[in-house]
Amino acid sequence: MWRSRNNRDETTVVCIACGTSLPRSEAREYDKHGNRWERHGKSFEHLCKECYRDLCHQPRADLESLLTDIEHEASFTETTASDEDDDSRVAFLSRYFTAVEERSSSAEEQGRES
Repeated sequence: MWRSRNNRDETTVVCIACGTSLPRSEAREYDKHGNRWERHGKSFEHLCKECYRDLCHQPRADLESLLTDIEHEASFTETTASDEDDDSRVAFLSRYFTAVEERSSSAEEQGRES
């Protein structure tokens, strides 16, 4: 028989979106891999209910790895000047759209080959 959800650990967690500290029982789990139901060997980050509602709940198919790849590339090419924040955002979005197009076109090519 399943245990009641009312006896959860009353630790405090921090919302990764807004930084609010809240009791674990009032938070929602966030799994960067998009599958919070597969629990073995994972640690979860947390969101407050308001931030969780604001999330897009559509499948993310490899979004995390795409963002990590883009961030990794950026660490080699960007300068650290603080007044270039707008330029770095534009550069990031440019790399993001390019990477999405590349991955989409390669997926379409694989579909044609099947």
